[in-house]
Order: sequence, then C-alpha cells, then structure tokens
Amino acid sequence: MDVAKPQIINDEEEDELWKEFSKSKSSTLRDKIIRKYMPLVKYVAGKVSVGLPASMEFDDLVGFGQFGLLDAINKYDLTKKVKFKTYAVTRIRGAIFDEMRQLDWVPRSVRQKTREIEDIISELEAKLSRPATDAEIAKEMNITEEEYQHTVMKISGTSVLSLNDVWYSGDDSDHVSIGDSIESPQSLNPDVQVEREEIRKVIIQAINELPEKEKMVIVLYYHEDLTFKEIGQVLDVSESRISQLHSNANVHLRAKLTNFRKGIF
Repeated sequence: MDVAKPQIINDEEEDELWKEFSKSKSSTLRDKIIRKYMPLVKYVAGKVSVGLPASMEFDDLVGFGQFGLLDAINKYDLTKKVKFKTYAVTRIRGAIFDEMRQLDWVPRSVRQKTREIEDIISELEAKLSRPATDAEIAKEMNITEEEYQHTVMKISGTSVLSLNDVWYSGDDSDHVSIGDSIESPQSLNPDVQVEREEIRKVIIQAINELPEKEKMVIVLYYHEDLTFKEIGQVLDVSESRISQLHSNANVHLRAKLTNFRKGIF
C-alpha cells in the first residue's frame, strides 16, 4: 500500500489550538483535534500494514490507532516543546501494536524461527565481540546464505511489530521502543531515566554497527518516517529488498539487546 504523508496544520495554528485546549479541555476542541489528526492515524496504520497478512484488516488497524490518538491528546504536554505529531505517532503505533499482541496474529512457527535466529546471533556476537555477518549466521544454522535470506524474508512481516515491542526498561509494562528512546519523558524517576538512557545508548550503538544499508533503512523508516516504497526509491532497490534489510536489522538489534539484558555487552 502506497501511503501518502498527511498534511495536518501549520505550526502557528497548531500551537494556538493546543494552548486553547490545554486551558479549556473543551470536548468541541478535542473533536476538532481528532478530525485534524485522523489522516495521521491512517498514515501510521498504512505503514504498519506493509507486510502483514491479509487477515489483518487495514480498517482494524485504523480503529486501534484511534485509541492511541485519544491517549496522545489526553497526555500531550505543550510545554515539553515536542511537536504533537511526533508524540502522537509513537502513541498511535503503540496502540496498534498493543492490540496486535493481544490478537497474537503471528504464527507460532514463525515466532519460534525468529527466536531461533535471534538466539544464534546473540551467541555469535557475544563470542565474536562484533556484529555477526549473514554468512556467519547461515553457517551456524547449517544452511546456505541464500537460504538464510529466504528465511529472513519469511519472518519479515513480524519485524515492524518486534522492533517496537522489544526494548524494555523495568517490568514488561514499561517498554522502550526505538521511537521512545529518542526522548526520555521528564516525568520518570531518576533510576528509570538512567536505565532508559543506557538502553538508548545500546540502541544507538547497535544501529551504528549495522551494515550501511540496514542502518539507512532504520534511520529512514523510524526517524524520517518514510515508507518501504519511499526508502526503496532512495536506495534504488526494490520494496521487497527494503523489507529484507529491515528484517535483518531487526534480528541483529534484538540480539544486541538480549546480550545487554544478560550483561554481555
């Protein structure tokens, strides 16, 4: 699905709208904000839908995302100088993933294969003290590099979900995604902020250690908010190749954090 970026409102109009809403909490203004930002919900849902099975309806994703938009509206703090769109994207995406996790849509065999690859990468990188190459991973799995790439493509549909679900700080109810790691909430207590900062450093280091094209995919997808199709145009490769690079990056990043949790870093 080719998802067009939403055009919301200009900065001055947005600031005035939020100033007024923060004072009045008017239901009329809340409805106006919801209408203004519904294109953003559809945009995020469109990005998430790429690579998902046909059983996962786009309209369902939009419905899940609406809960995230409402949550973002209720919790947004204008004084933190973060654009609402930036804040809302994380909340919308998180709400969609929360609902998908509850549905448990990923087949057990795919989940097991993903975990197997992550475990192998984790063990290899702990032993090598550097990122493992695809050839080394394939050898450890007793398959060819081509077979490994084919396997990665098969699990690529789960990669967007797992990248946003994997980074944790504290208990499982307090997770830190790549998007969350960009800015730590001011309301957290000092211990949690320190832990989140450590995880943020791990994420940054892990991304920097990725092969150049995989690193570009992660940056363009999560930081520049491009679709796989748009990234393919930038890097002059197919959309399916971008999906593969994204999945490769995913398993490497998950393995890196697994080692961090075990104290192997």
